[in-house]
Amino acid sequence: MKKSIAILAGDGIGPEVTKQAIKCLDAVAEVFNHQFIYHEALIGAVAIDATGNPFPEATEKVCKTTDAILFGAIGHPKYDNDPSAKVRPEQGLLSMRKKLGLFANVRPVNSYEVLLSISPLKEEIIRGVDFVVFRELTGGIYFGEPRGRSEDGDKAFDTCVYSKHEIERIAHYAFQAAAKRRKKVTLVDKANVLATSRLWRETVTKLARQYPEIELDFMFVDNAAMKIIQNPKHFDVVLTENMFGDIITDEASVISGSLGMLPSASLGTRQSLFEPIHGSYPEVAGKNKANPIGSILSAAMLLEYAFQLHEESNLIQEAVEKSLDKGFTTEDIFKENAKTTEEVGDRIASFIYSKNKALAN
Repeated sequence: MKKSIAILAGDGIGPEVTKQAIKCLDAVAEVFNHQFIYHEALIGAVAIDATGNPFPEATEKVCKTTDAILFGAIGHPKYDNDPSAKVRPEQGLLSMRKKLGLFANVRPVNSYEVLLSISPLKEEIIRGVDFVVFRELTGGIYFGEPRGRSEDGDKAFDTCVYSKHEIERIAHYAFQAAAKRRKKVTLVDKANVLATSRLWRETVTKLARQYPEIELDFMFVDNAAMKIIQNPKHFDVVLTENMFGDIITDEASVISGSLGMLPSASLGTRQSLFEPIHGSYPEVAGKNKANPIGSILSAAMLLEYAFQLHEESNLIQEAVEKSLDKGFTTEDIFKENAKTTEEVGDRIASFIYSKNKALAN
């Protein structure tokens, strides 16, 4: 198979962790006789510095003409610490989602046996956790109009808007995923307060009739936030709107023990993008300390969702688990005998390459 991949490494630790994901993709390509062609492009603060635009037209063109996108991270302190900045790196991310139609964010949440002890939650609570969140990504309060400040500056306002179409298209993804899992969808909303949430509940209830084998239940977002800590094994597939999904997926990251562990996919009508959920983490950028596993697992999701290469995706996941089982990881996981970003990437890629010898034998 020959496929092209846009590489948007971005800011902070983005280039470092993305480099390790590419190592693993190259290893997969050799083992399974694929060819992956990479096209690098600018996004975020580095794009602002070079062009004045956090998502330049040249980058948009690369994204639209490749088969999938591997994204690193976005953000820089010089913009984070300047609330008056008119152009911000995060605008590039929102613009990219909108222009590429990336409406469905998929975030798996898993616990790893070897990492149970480093989670702030009790081992008996998180052992065996395996759920996935489908977050609507291009609607809601992050994109609604009007928004702004009053003329005197004393008031600010944001508008939350959703249509039935926006809700239905991501709901289909969630129900289809549940059909391959434990056949349960939980809609997380705030229907006791918000009109948009009531539209979500009405629309998803009606759509659920197309999936009679799937159990549908409902949970207010405040209750869901508590349930993720008290009993995360309650969930199988979580379906929710943009802002609620943003919050609860970051909350759920404590289950794995580190934000650096979690991958994600953003699926759309025209393109799909894959990225670790951590930010640009400028404090360790360039120090060879960042955890690359979230980016490596994002590459695994790319193979699965964009290219339908399930065996290849599973091999990357197996390699990650082998590395973790041996305690071969960065300082955010195990401080004693911590490995560098490069060493972890090399170790995981080496395991993938070893499968080539096994297949040959």
